[in-house]
Amino acid sequence: MPKANQRTTISDTEEQRRLDQEREQGISWKAWGPYLSERQWGTVREDYSESGDSWSYLSHDHARSCAYRWGEDGLAGISDDQQRLCFALAMWNGRDPILKERLFGLTNGEGNHGEDVKEYYFYLDSTPTHSYMRYLYKYPQTAFPYRDLVETNRHRSRQDWEYELLDTGVFNENRYFDVFVDYAKEAPDHILISITACNRGPDPAELHLLPTLWWRNRWAWNPPAEGSQQDSSLRPTLREVRRGGRPAIEAADPEGGQALLVCQDDPALLFTENETNLTRLYGQANRCPFVKDGINDAVVNKQSGAVNPEHVGTKAAAHYVLTLAPGESRTVRLRLAIDAAATRLTAADGDMFGDAFTDLFDRRKREADAFYACLTPSRLNTDEANVLRQALASMLWSKQVYRYDVGIWLDEHGAGPFRARRDSTTRNGHWHHMENADIISMPDKWEYPWYAAWDLAFHVIALSLVDPDFGKQQLELMLSDRYLHPNGQIPAYEWNFGDVNPPVHAWATIFVHRLIRGRNHPDDVLWLERMFQKLLLNFTWWLNRKDREGHNVFEGGFLGLDNIGVFDRSAPLPTGGQLEQADGTAWMALFSLNMLEIAIELTRTNPTYTGMTMKFAEHFLWIASAMTRIGDDIGMWDEEDGFFYDVLRRPDGRAERLKVRSMVGLLPLCAVCVFDGSLLNTVPDLGKRFRDFLAARPMMVSGMHDPRLPGCEGRRLASILTEERLRRVLARMLDEEEFLSPYGIRSLSRHHADRPYRLSVDGQEFQVSYLPAESDSGMFGGNSNWRGPIWMPVNALIIRALLQYYLYFGNDFTVEFPTGSGNRLTLYEVAEQLSKRLSAIFLRNEDGIRPVYGGTDKFQKDPHWRDHILFYEYFHGDNGAGIGASHQTGWTGLVARFLHLFATTTADAFLHGGAEALVSAPRQHTQQQKQHA
Repeated sequence: MPKANQRTTISDTEEQRRLDQEREQGISWKAWGPYLSERQWGTVREDYSESGDSWSYLSHDHARSCAYRWGEDGLAGISDDQQRLCFALAMWNGRDPILKERLFGLTNGEGNHGEDVKEYYFYLDSTPTHSYMRYLYKYPQTAFPYRDLVETNRHRSRQDWEYELLDTGVFNENRYFDVFVDYAKEAPDHILISITACNRGPDPAELHLLPTLWWRNRWAWNPPAEGSQQDSSLRPTLREVRRGGRPAIEAADPEGGQALLVCQDDPALLFTENETNLTRLYGQANRCPFVKDGINDAVVNKQSGAVNPEHVGTKAAAHYVLTLAPGESRTVRLRLAIDAAATRLTAADGDMFGDAFTDLFDRRKREADAFYACLTPSRLNTDEANVLRQALASMLWSKQVYRYDVGIWLDEHGAGPFRARRDSTTRNGHWHHMENADIISMPDKWEYPWYAAWDLAFHVIALSLVDPDFGKQQLELMLSDRYLHPNGQIPAYEWNFGDVNPPVHAWATIFVHRLIRGRNHPDDVLWLERMFQKLLLNFTWWLNRKDREGHNVFEGGFLGLDNIGVFDRSAPLPTGGQLEQADGTAWMALFSLNMLEIAIELTRTNPTYTGMTMKFAEHFLWIASAMTRIGDDIGMWDEEDGFFYDVLRRPDGRAERLKVRSMVGLLPLCAVCVFDGSLLNTVPDLGKRFRDFLAARPMMVSGMHDPRLPGCEGRRLASILTEERLRRVLARMLDEEEFLSPYGIRSLSRHHADRPYRLSVDGQEFQVSYLPAESDSGMFGGNSNWRGPIWMPVNALIIRALLQYYLYFGNDFTVEFPTGSGNRLTLYEVAEQLSKRLSAIFLRNEDGIRPVYGGTDKFQKDPHWRDHILFYEYFHGDNGAGIGASHQTGWTGLVARFLHLFATTTADAFLHGGAEALVSAPRQHTQQQKQHA
C-alpha cells in the first residue's frame, strides 16, 4: 500500500492488481465482459443466401425471430468468453410494434450514405477487466419511427444529409427514458447488475424492462442422423427457481457449467426457446411450440401462449413494469452468478440487494475512478480527462466474441475444400483454414461488427494504455495459424478476407513491445520473436504478390482508403495496365523500417538476428530509392509540385502521374525511423556491411535522405525524403488552403474544391473533388469518404513521423505553421499542435460547443446529452463534425493516446530521451506521481 503522504500510483490500484492476477495467476477477471455484438443480423457470417446479399438475407425485422448461427447481439449485453450464455436488456414503451431487443439501423441499400445505426446509446465507463461498466440508452416514449427512418432516407440522394432519429421529433419535449445499465463484479464469476430508468419527459410514462438471459443456439446446427431423434438431454436449459425467497433463473449446460440469475422484487419470469420461428419467416411448421420471438409476442401482442407455462426453455426474461412520474428514476437489481458462485449464492442468506449490493457498486466505482485518476495526466483539465476516459471505456466496450469457422461455413455453402464440385465463386473460398472464435476489438459493434486487420493495429495503440496484455494478444491473434493465411497474408475483414489492408502490424508490434518495457512489464522478448517470425511470412507475401515487376514499387488496391483514388483501385483499371501506388510503396518502406527496428531489438539478446537487420535495411533502401528515382522515367515524385502521386502505366508503355493531392502523397512522409547513432558501432560487422552496401551504390541515395549523415545527438535517419523535399511536402500539408484543417490533416487537399482532378478514359470522365463530409458516390458501399474528411489513424502516423524527424533535426529545423503565417515551430511543436486540433474535435470550445456534434442543439446544450461523447469514424474536413459510424471508437480512440502523450512529456525530455520517450511516458508519469505528495 502507498504511504500516507504519497499519491496512489497505477500499480497500487485494485484494477491493476486484477490485471496482474489475470496475467500472472490465471484468475479470469475477463471471463465475462461486453462481448455481445450489437448487430449480428446483416453480416457475412450469418448469410446463407445464394446471392451473397448479406443485408437482405437476415434483416432487422427477421432478427427477432431467427436463431443466429455464429453469435448473438443485444442491448448493453454481456456474455462469457465463449458466448455460450448471454445477458442483455430488452425494453418496451407500450407503443412500439416490437420489443426493443437490439439496435435498429438502415442497411447499406436503405441509407443514402450506406448503413447507419439510428439509435442513441453511449459507452460511459469500463475498466479493462470489466469489473465496473456503465452504459446509457435513450429510449423514446412514443412509437419508434422505424418506417419513417427507412422511407425518408430512401428518398434522399447522396448529396443530401442523412435523416437522423432526432430529426423525426420523437425526442421533442424530452419524451424519452434514460436507461442506465451498470455492471460490477463481486468476483470473476459473480456479477451485480443495476438497471436505472429515468423519465425525462413532462408526463407520467410506462416502461417495461426485461433483463434477458439466454443460451446461444449450439444445438440446431448439428442435426441427428437420419431416422434418429435429437438427444434433448444434451441441450442447455433455463428454468425458474426460488432463491432466498426471490424469483431466479437457473441455467444448466450438460457440457459443463451452471449459472443463476436472481431478480429483485417479484417480476414475472417468461420462458421460451432460442429457436427460429419458421412459421413467421418461411411459412413452415416450427420445430417446437416456443420460439425466439415468444417473449416479444407475449408482452407486445398479449399472446400468453407464446411463452412456456412450464417455465423452462433456453431464453428467459424477468418482466418489470414501471410507471415513472416526470423526472422520476427507478432501479432494478439482479445478480448473475456462474458455476461455483452460483452454488455460493444458492446457499446465501440475507438481503441480496441491500447494503452489501450498494457497497460493492460504490467500491468498484471508486476503484475505477482511482485507476483512471492514476492514468490521467494532471495537466489535463476536467473536460480533457472526461474525453480520455470515455474514449478508453468505449474501446473496452467494443470487444466482441467473434465466431466464424470459415471451413464449416464454406461446407454449408457447398464450397468446402474437399467437395468434388465446389463452388469456387463463394465468398472467402480460399480461407477455409480460418477458425475465428475469439474476443476481438471491433471497429464499431453495430456498423462494423467484424474486425478489420489494419484498424485493429491502431486499436492496440490506444488500448495498450490500459491493458497492454490484451493489445499483445490482439496483434498475435491475427498472425496465428487460425487466422494468417498459409501464404502469409493477414486477413482483411469478413466481406473479403483476401482484400489488402496496409501492413501496420509490425509498427504496432514494436510500439507495444517498447510500451511494456516502459511500464515495467516483463520484457517479453519471446513474444517479440514469435511476432517477428510470423511478420516475416507477411512481408514475403507482400514482396511476392504486390511488386508485379520486381522493381520495389508496390500496388495493393484500395489499401483501406476506400474512394481516395480516381477510380476503384481494387478493380481492374478502365485504362488497362497497372497502378504504381505511392501509398502502397510507402507502406512497404515503413514495414521494412519496423521490421528493422524489431530485428535490432532481437539482436540485443540474440546475435543470430544481426543478418536480418541488414536484410531490412537493404529492403528499405531499395524501396525508398525506387520512390525517389531521378531520370527520364516517370516516377512518383513530382518535382514541380513537390508532392508524391500514384503512377498509371498503360499497356502501350505510356505513364502518367495521377495528380490528386491526397493522403496517398503524404504517406511517404510517414515512412521514417530514427536510430541510435551508436548502433553501427555496437555491431561492427553490421556497420561495415551497411557502409560497403551504400558505397557500392552511390546513386541509391541521390534522391532520398542519406542515412549515413549524423543528426541530433549522433542519431541516424531513415527517410524517403531529403530535407529539401521534406520542407516542400510539409509546406503543402500545413497549408490551410490545402491539407491543414482547424481539426487535423484532411485526407484530400482543399485545393480540389475549386480545381477537381479529371481524367478522361475512352470518353468516360473520372473526377476527384474535395468533399469534406459524406461521399457522393457508392464506391466501397458509399458509407465512408477519403476525399476530404479527417481520419484519426493517418493523422496518428503523421504525428509519429513529425516526432521522428524532430529527434533527428532537433530545434534548429522549423517550419511555418500554418504555411504563410510567419509563425515558425519546431516539428515537435507542429506535432503537438496537430494533436490539439484533433483533440479539439471532442472538447468544448470557448462557446461551450463540441465540434464533433456540429449544429445538433440537443447534443450541444442539453445537460443530459452534452457530456456524453461519441467517437465517430471520421470528421468533417472544415468544421470537425462527426461523420460515418457513430461508435467507431476503435481507431478514433487514438485521441486518448494524443491527450496522454503530450501531457506526459516535453520537447526537451523527448529530444534527449529519444524514440523510447514516445512509449516511456507512462513510466515517467508514474514517477512524477510518486514524487508528488
